[in-house]
Amino acid sequence: MNAIWRNSTWILLGGSLILALSLGIRHGFGLFLPPMSAEFGWGRETFAFAIALQNLIWGLAQPVTGALADRFGVARAVLLGGVLYAVGLLLMAGADSPVSLSLSAGLLIGLGLSGTSFSVILGAVGRAVPVEKRSMAMGIASAAGSFGQFAMLPGTLGLIGWLGWSSALLALGLLVALIMPLALMLRSGPAAPVTGPQQTLMEALREAVSHSGFRLLALGFFVCGFQVVFIGIHLPAYLVDKQLPAMAGTTVLALVGLFNIIGTYTAGWLGGCYSKPKLLTALYLARAVVISAFFFAPVTLWTAYAFGIAMGLLWLSTVPLTNGTVATLFGVRNLSMLGGIVFLFHQIGSFFGGWLGGWVYDTTGSYDLVWQISIALSLMAAALNWPIREQPVERVRLAAGTA
Repeated sequence: MNAIWRNSTWILLGGSLILALSLGIRHGFGLFLPPMSAEFGWGRETFAFAIALQNLIWGLAQPVTGALADRFGVARAVLLGGVLYAVGLLLMAGADSPVSLSLSAGLLIGLGLSGTSFSVILGAVGRAVPVEKRSMAMGIASAAGSFGQFAMLPGTLGLIGWLGWSSALLALGLLVALIMPLALMLRSGPAAPVTGPQQTLMEALREAVSHSGFRLLALGFFVCGFQVVFIGIHLPAYLVDKQLPAMAGTTVLALVGLFNIIGTYTAGWLGGCYSKPKLLTALYLARAVVISAFFFAPVTLWTAYAFGIAMGLLWLSTVPLTNGTVATLFGVRNLSMLGGIVFLFHQIGSFFGGWLGGWVYDTTGSYDLVWQISIALSLMAAALNWPIREQPVERVRLAAGTA
């Protein structure tokens, strides 16, 4: 038992460090929108489309990457993802056209993120820890990703100011390369115990997509992706449009990352005590209130900071609850793949949130319509999560009964 616990701790530590690097660097991509757009004379839609494409590619690749991790080992999936992520950043540093930006920031970094982010890492963590500790462990790993967002954002801004945007991306590419040796910490994870005939890949897929709770969970996660990517990419520019200093956007996103640590850890803890779908309903309702208050109130430094704190508490709190629900429903054998399918819907939402923000602004000169859509989507997600019943499917119940 002590050896298993030490191994679980090692996996949790390695996964947390990888998420901190991967998500921390990604969180700062919005800071590159102003300097790159100004240098090349692009509208906001050009950069926004590349990052939206990144999120779409990330989502489309995630079920495949998750399936590979489930079958051939998490360490290999993370290693490949780290290589693609680093190469994408290095090529993004030399991007001088919409096409080269979309290929580097969009395609390569999107593929890289699919191997170095939540679905794969939380799948490894979920398999490594006892079931009663699973939600908490996922919350800890998610909180580490949140800490990366807080720590890396001012660092990225400092690099841009010191080296310029291109050299800053080269430096970030070297930092991402640290993911490759960290992947070795995930190599020794114990396999999920098998108590009966193993499902094939297609059997696992059919079981999941025929489950109404799985479908509702995926549709609700679409909303999370739409909101966080819209805010992450466009909030700094939105605050500048409201006559606030450029540093305000960076500070708000840093506050999001800081308070996200508290939010994700707390969500993971609460998920071990209460119904995770009901907690998701409450989170989306809270998002509707917070976004409405920010949108309809006068925008000042203090309201912007309050928005960053409140959204930070709700930012990635959905992740341990969503992945934990998938694990409860279907077990952990195919958790990376099934979590990746749910995450695909998150990333489809991310694509529309990132791209639509740029398109609406370039078309109307305002982000107002997208803020209003975000409020309506929060209410929709709350309604979708409410009827989900957090009960294992019959196969998992029978396996638990015979364990």
